[in-house]
Amino acid sequence: MRQLVNNQLTINEEKLKQWEIEFNGNGYISNESALISTLTKESNPVILSKLLSLAALSRIGRNKHDKLAEIWLEKALNLYPDNQSAKEYMLQSDWKKFEDSLSPLTFPAIRETDNRTAKKKTAEQYIEVCQTFLAQADEIQNKLEAKRDLSSKIINNALNLKYNLLSELLTSAIEETGNLYKAAEEYDQSITGVFHTSTYYDDLKLHLANLEEIKENWQKQFLEEQAESLLTRKNALDQLNEMIGMEFVKNRVNDFYRFLKYQKQRKELGFQMKDDLSLNMILTGNPGTGKTTLARLLAKIYHELGVLPREEVIETDRSQLVGAFVGQTEENVRAIVERSIGGVLFIDEAYSLKREGQTGNDYGQAAIDTLVSLMTGNEYGGKFAVIMAGYPEEMRSFLDANAGLRSRFPLSNLIHLPNYSNEELIKIAEQVASDNDYFLSEDAKTEINHRLDRERVDDTFGNARTVHNIVIDAIFKKGSVKEVNKENILDFIVLNKEDFLLDKEENSESPYDKLGRLIGLEALKVEMRSLISFVKMQQYRLKNGLPPVPIQLHAVFTGNPGTGKTTVAKVYAELLNDCGFLKRGHLIVASRADFVAGYVGQTASKTKKKIKEALGGVLFIDEAYSLFSSTTGDFGKEVIDTIVDEMTKHNENLVVVLAGYPHEMDLLLESNPGLRSRFKKFFLFPDYTPEELLEIMVVYAESFQYQLTEEAKALLLQNMNEESYKGNGRFATNLVDEMIQEQASRLMDSEEDEHLFEKSLLLEVEDVLMAISKNV
Repeated sequence: MRQLVNNQLTINEEKLKQWEIEFNGNGYISNESALISTLTKESNPVILSKLLSLAALSRIGRNKHDKLAEIWLEKALNLYPDNQSAKEYMLQSDWKKFEDSLSPLTFPAIRETDNRTAKKKTAEQYIEVCQTFLAQADEIQNKLEAKRDLSSKIINNALNLKYNLLSELLTSAIEETGNLYKAAEEYDQSITGVFHTSTYYDDLKLHLANLEEIKENWQKQFLEEQAESLLTRKNALDQLNEMIGMEFVKNRVNDFYRFLKYQKQRKELGFQMKDDLSLNMILTGNPGTGKTTLARLLAKIYHELGVLPREEVIETDRSQLVGAFVGQTEENVRAIVERSIGGVLFIDEAYSLKREGQTGNDYGQAAIDTLVSLMTGNEYGGKFAVIMAGYPEEMRSFLDANAGLRSRFPLSNLIHLPNYSNEELIKIAEQVASDNDYFLSEDAKTEINHRLDRERVDDTFGNARTVHNIVIDAIFKKGSVKEVNKENILDFIVLNKEDFLLDKEENSESPYDKLGRLIGLEALKVEMRSLISFVKMQQYRLKNGLPPVPIQLHAVFTGNPGTGKTTVAKVYAELLNDCGFLKRGHLIVASRADFVAGYVGQTASKTKKKIKEALGGVLFIDEAYSLFSSTTGDFGKEVIDTIVDEMTKHNENLVVVLAGYPHEMDLLLESNPGLRSRFKKFFLFPDYTPEELLEIMVVYAESFQYQLTEEAKALLLQNMNEESYKGNGRFATNLVDEMIQEQASRLMDSEEDEHLFEKSLLLEVEDVLMAISKNV
């Protein structure tokens, strides 16, 4: 065991040397994750201290003002006080902590012309300020001198000079404060005495002036640092270029920036341009792709180039623009435009101002008309920029329907922000973690990648917002699930895989067990298990670099009502989710009424909406044959055509199951060649046998803690063998419901029985007879 520890120690020491060489050459470590991973496994305090300080300095190499790095350096020094690299960097930043040391030395104005009472009050304030500062000064001086002594031991002359200068200035401030204190006391005594001369006042003013000069020199030491920080502050374009991903967007905005700068230079040279480039922009993209952030940066760019006098962005949406009665909308729009003058008006989800199907009482069009009028009128035209944002498809439809608005937004000013890739989102996750003084382990990044795959289902995927929430939830989970060891700094800075794992529902039955518990359908169960095995194998092949066979999972369920089609569809969705094919694994049950609308053009929209609900799961269309009709003007064909298009568009993100009678389902599939080609899996649901129906009845009754007597079972089986009942499983459950009702009538009609509880659990022959008589 000791040998194993020694070997690990040697390995980590070797890694440390390699990272130190890399850091000295580049100023940072390229693979910080590997460094942090080593940190989590190291127990030797000296090596752990050096690893921590190296990780911290690497972060500082990337970001000079990294707060997390300072925390790590403090911990490194706690673990190993002689850590020179940590000590030196801490000294480089610690001197800034003394900036406010002389702030308490703030004195009220003093005038010789004041009356005696005012002078005395001022003198007492001077005395109090001096006493307060001198009481704290020794402690400040001791800390500063300790830092100065440490700085003298490291090879950094500039840093040592800085500490020496601060120490000298503090000593002078203490000495001069003592002189001022003495002068203030003498001045106070002279005011209360019989004789008062201006000598005490002049002495007081002299020491006060000396002290103000010391304070001024003190502040200069820190103002230089602040000035340097201001000089290095990034402009809006630099901020955009440093954002993660968005390469195409960055190129577009950079081109736009250079053109605006070029036009500005031409104007400065005296050239004129009759048609100025429009500042109005259309930003399209799904949630969390950075539309609002880009709008704010564009406003800053306009301001930095002098195109607009303000960088302020007024953000609004439909709720603030559209009023409830005639005239209110126009007032709302004008008021918001007036606030935007000189800056940018940003309208999020702008397409919602006027959408298809809105009634005449909706004033969205009035908002659009008023906005166009104000954008082009003499009063406000050219004095503000408008940036509209929303989903790509909706924004295109919105602009196409509003010609006046579209003409104010050149095609060159339409910027689409694509979804982030998982790699980009993981970088954003690292940034979110860093902003909260955390670091992501490699396992954590892998789990985030899995979480993102599950979340990325449709265009409601939140991109950066989603990954932000994932990290924040992990931080909450880390701090709430268990007590952490205060001595282990890593418990407070590293987010691991377990912090990102979703809590699974306890005692939830697996879909395989659910399939096995289904009564009857033996051939179907075998076929479905075989299909799921095929899906798993293709996923395995894909994962291991082998070409997978195309997977066709759209299915047709044929059978009479009550044969379990909906139940099996739900299990089918869960099975596909369990093997990782479907991201959500939910079931959306729909019928003709959920797709077909009453007016031309509405059916496709209604169908797309229902399909959107099913993305990541299974869309189960019951009695699907009802969509097929030879009647002229029927909208069922539009539903079928739309479903075919959407199935192609969403590919493996959607599984469609059509259900109905065998013959009618054949007619439906033949009505559209595209439909027939997409459904390769057919599952036949035979009618239940009498024995299976009896088993369904027994299981259903037991779910409510009822039991069928042996005689009742025999009677039911005999009756079902002799008679022909329709309804299958529904007939079985309905018959049990009727039996339960008959039992209640029978037992409640009789006088109170001491054995009532036992009898209430049993369904007897007489209950079966009464139930059958009502169902005949």
